[in-house]
Amino acid sequence: MPEVGVVEVSDANFDEEVLRSDQPVLVDFWAVWCGPCKAIAPIVDAVAAAFAGKLKVVKVNVDQNGAAPSRYGIRGIPALLFFKGGKVADQIVGYERQEVIEEKVKRLIA
Repeated sequence: MPEVGVVEVSDANFDEEVLRSDQPVLVDFWAVWCGPCKAIAPIVDAVAAAFAGKLKVVKVNVDQNGAAPSRYGIRGIPALLFFKGGKVADQIVGYERQEVIEEKVKRLIA
């Protein structure tokens, strides 16, 4: 596990790690071949570090896990879904600046 606390999640443990989490969760749906996913990865890591202890950050590889992405209608990646209390509270599809993501996180944890 990376030191910033970003956890790889699969279809098998998605409900446990995301829906039943005590903390708000940022889920990054991504794929190895996706250029914008690679570009946003350091931003997701930075957000995880900035909000450590207040926000759980997980990644779901859409090529290895089909159930979670299809359950939430993920058609474009990267897709960032913000969960609070087991429900989707917000989302971003495509590359976005760190400030925009952090603004959504601040609203989520408020």
